[in-house]
Amino acid sequence: MSNSELAGLPVLGPEVVVPCCPPITAGELSVPDAERMAVMFKALSDPVRLRLFSKVASHPGGEACVCDVQDVGVSQPTVSHHLKKLREAGLLTSERRGTWVHYQVAPSVVAAMSAMLDLRPAAGGR
Repeated sequence: MSNSELAGLPVLGPEVVVPCCPPITAGELSVPDAERMAVMFKALSDPVRLRLFSKVASHPGGEACVCDVQDVGVSQPTVSHHLKKLREAGLLTSERRGTWVHYQVAPSVVAAMSAMLDLRPAAGGR
């Protein structure tokens, strides 16, 4: 996913959540909303990526160095590839510090994914 595509995602900060899409029960997703969300869910559909995402999310302080999460049963270059895919999908943010890269979950994006999957009837429901 390019930076221009990421610009349309609802990443505003941990305390602000703006869902990209209405809840799934509110009506049919538009093509652009479905495409944005599919990129994120596709990134999480790989077991190694899901484990890496979980390791970063559950790491103390909500941030993990790549050295802290690389023990997932694949080589270090493969770990880097999967972390890059999660970052490109907008699920992780990263910051290089010296020779290590530190990752954080992008909380507003995850909250938006959760809000989209909310099965409660929308306000004024059907």
